[in-house]
Amino acid sequence: MVRRLLLTAVLAGIIVTGLERSLPSGDLRDFGSFLASASAGASGKDPYGVYPLTFHVVVPGFDVWNPNLNPPVSVVFFRLFDRLDTGYAFRLWWSVSVLCYVAAIVLLGRRYDARRHWLVPLWAFAHAGLWDTLFLGQLYLPLVLMVAGSWLLLDMKRPLGAGVLMGIVIAFKPNLLVWPVLLVLARHWRAPAAAAVTATALILIPIATNGVDVYRQWLHVILSDDTRAAFLTNASFPGFAQRLGVGPVGALLAIGALAVGAGWAWRHSPEPLGASALGITLGIAASPIAWVHYTLFLLPVFFAQGPSRMLTGAAVLLVIPVPVVLHFLDTSLWEQGTIGSAYNWAVLLCLGGFAIEAASRPALSLARRSAVL
Repeated sequence: MVRRLLLTAVLAGIIVTGLERSLPSGDLRDFGSFLASASAGASGKDPYGVYPLTFHVVVPGFDVWNPNLNPPVSVVFFRLFDRLDTGYAFRLWWSVSVLCYVAAIVLLGRRYDARRHWLVPLWAFAHAGLWDTLFLGQLYLPLVLMVAGSWLLLDMKRPLGAGVLMGIVIAFKPNLLVWPVLLVLARHWRAPAAAAVTATALILIPIATNGVDVYRQWLHVILSDDTRAAFLTNASFPGFAQRLGVGPVGALLAIGALAVGAGWAWRHSPEPLGASALGITLGIAASPIAWVHYTLFLLPVFFAQGPSRMLTGAAVLLVIPVPVVLHFLDTSLWEQGTIGSAYNWAVLLCLGGFAIEAASRPALSLARRSAVL
């Protein structure tokens, strides 16, 4: 009981600190980049260029512009805010994001009996990715709701609805394509098929509004970005290796992890939730860039998974606030590779937890199990 009260106090303190930092203050940050991208796209300019509203990041060791790096569908989506006052638009987006996150936690909590395991929702509100998403004005939280909805629909044996939500997520975050691919390899076809149709429809919209060239412009900005991967909030294997100066090792690790995951899914045909848990985690681990915000997509796993030391360790690392981690930006390589890479270690612990679970129970299923923490 004492341990739980102490954990509650610590998590509550992190939540209060995160809220104070993330409240709208007039700075647009990444949301400004999204508005600039949408406005440029609407006027026939390159939506992936640098404009007055584009976020300029200046921290120890990094001086870069943060243009919109999301696929062209984001350019079309953020036109919804193009005619609004920028400050009002940020506050509106901030509020919508909070509501989406709360809805995701409520839905997951109801399905997995959060009343008995109330520390899990509290931990979810202390997650570093939540408060940094709100601070930056990023777009992850509505996608978190869709990931949670897709997961729950898979749990309720409704693959077509799950696939539609999955397709929306993939259209905005293509690195999560690993998720439906693992489902296909595990012989679950209906959700990936619905995801493919949905994602394709969304991918075609920017071609209708901006022409095919918008994809060339997006690929150009993605491929020309050779400095951002080493930033400490990048939780992927390639990002960790880039940070340590051994970039090719990260690519090999990513390819190896994907190959092992694909082989396991093909050989053992895990249940949809088991394949989903591994697919989402591999999508994060193997991406060239997967910020700590991507780890919010693992919330359904933390709600549904049974007690695990590795997942509990990952949960602890994922509540370390982003400003704490960023203190290690200009420190020694040893410090950057340890506490400075806390989010990378969290992803690795998640993969380790799934590997142990898969070894003990090959046909992995996470449906309606008791929560972690």
